[in-house]
Amino acid sequence: MALVKSGWLWRQSSVLRRWKKQWFDLWMDGALVYYPDDRRQSIEERIVLKYNCVTVRSGKECGDIQPPEGSNRESLLVIDMRDHSRLLLCAENEDDAVAWKFALLDAKTPVYVYNPYDDNYNTVPVNSHQAVYVNHGHCGHGYGPGVAHVIVRDNRDSLGEQMALGLLAGAITTSALSNLLWLPCWF
Repeated sequence: MALVKSGWLWRQSSVLRRWKKQWFDLWMDGALVYYPDDRRQSIEERIVLKYNCVTVRSGKECGDIQPPEGSNRESLLVIDMRDHSRLLLCAENEDDAVAWKFALLDAKTPVYVYNPYDDNYNTVPVNSHQAVYVNHGHCGHGYGPGVAHVIVRDNRDSLGEQMALGLLAGAITTSALSNLLWLPCWF
């Protein structure tokens, strides 16, 4: 699955309300994962935004939350969850907070991909591990300018390979059966 955004954010712990700097990864399937450091060896928590996130607030919308020492209120982010909990984050600066807010809001909405096998658009499943290619310039029938067209490729066998194997199996079967049918005539 494609990585949408990653970087350092401050996260306030839910029990002691201390700010910890942690590495965050936001994936295209809507998963927000954070780790103790940027080596990504142990996951601290994984949140599926498609199902758990209600809204994302930033800056002055966050209310009376105090940012970590050395940061300003414009760098704050609050992710309100469906279970009435909230994830309190703080970016390095205001621009980074706005970028994270828009990325989180985009990840909250489902992503639709075209499946050429059944000529249909489907949502990207959670935990899907397929290669994703995005073409920002596509503007075909039913699409407006600036709409990203996403193509998902998986490891299915191509139709040509399946057809070639079927033809080979048919030829071998025909050859074997024709020999059996003509065999009694020669004796």
